[in-house]
Amino acid sequence: MTSASALRETLTTSVVARLILGWGTFLATLLAGPVLDGDLSTPVLTAILLGLVGVIVVCAFGVVAQAEHLAHRLGDPYGTLVLTLSIVVIEVILISAVMLGPGEHTTIARDSVMAVSMIILNLVIGVALLVGGTRHGDLTPNRTGTSSYLALLVVLTTMAFVMPGLIGSDGSYTTGQAVTIALLTVVLYGYFLYRQTGAQAADFREVTAETTAQTTTQDAPAPRADGAASASAGHRPEIIARSIILLLTVLPIVLLSHDMATLLDEGLARAGAPVALSGVLIAMIVFLPETITAVRAAHTGEIQRVSNLCHGALVSTVGLTIPAVLIIGMATGQHVELFESPTNLVLLAVTLLLSVASFTGRLVTAIHGAAHLMLFLVFALSVFS
Repeated sequence: MTSASALRETLTTSVVARLILGWGTFLATLLAGPVLDGDLSTPVLTAILLGLVGVIVVCAFGVVAQAEHLAHRLGDPYGTLVLTLSIVVIEVILISAVMLGPGEHTTIARDSVMAVSMIILNLVIGVALLVGGTRHGDLTPNRTGTSSYLALLVVLTTMAFVMPGLIGSDGSYTTGQAVTIALLTVVLYGYFLYRQTGAQAADFREVTAETTAQTTTQDAPAPRADGAASASAGHRPEIIARSIILLLTVLPIVLLSHDMATLLDEGLARAGAPVALSGVLIAMIVFLPETITAVRAAHTGEIQRVSNLCHGALVSTVGLTIPAVLIIGMATGQHVELFESPTNLVLLAVTLLLSVASFTGRLVTAIHGAAHLMLFLVFALSVFS
């Protein structure tokens, strides 16, 4: 397949329509900036918010379609990495842009990453396990891959949210500590990607039916041994074209989510809702494409793909966000507060323990999903307390 034919095949009418809708809406919000910053009536504010959410949902389904094509061509973990890194990198850039803008934003990284952690580890995984467990019964994850994700999450979240309060000053790392933690985080995350896409790629692939039957006699089922090179042979132009389209469809989703934050804050203030709810809702919208993809993967019984999408997204979020904000904090002289509240630290610890209990056993069930969902509802309750 040539590049021209690949472009014609991927640029369908629906793809072009989504790109026009997403970018057109974003440009409209830029042009209407002075109006949106004015005193809008509650009905108009509600209508604009609903319109933005509608556009984001339409674009999200376009992202999911491209991600599934890429996953089919590349196989895991390469296919899910494209979607995960596209969303996470853009989110990190937006957080960095806010920090580099006017005003003080001492807790934006902490609040954003904590909200994302609770949403991905409890809400998204909870729904996915309920859907997959109800439809397919017990599911078999690739325990080596999921335990690798969870090992990194335990270390990275501890460095991000716990240690600043124990060894730092006023909930923040000192300059020397920030340099060390940022460097160690980048090295650990880089080494993880190197192993995940290289020698240990098989640890993040779906367990086959043949190996599932062997779980009664083997400790760890052997995954498929196909790689990205064989999976993508002859499809390079299509893969490049779909990757570009995916990125171009993801970008307006995140940009619109960022632009609507001010409107959402205003709407929640008028409704008397807690300010922290805004960050949770924005995080849910930003990761909507990944959420839809994870639930659809669970519906088809691809439990390891659910882990790759959810656990992989959070590893990337923490592994990229924390070094970025620490570096920006040092460069601009900002106070970057990372130490979490006792309530959130308890919820995070219980979430990680539950994740280990769910994914390091031989089988994952709908009961695990129900437990994750309950924990998310408790987190939501704490937001309103």
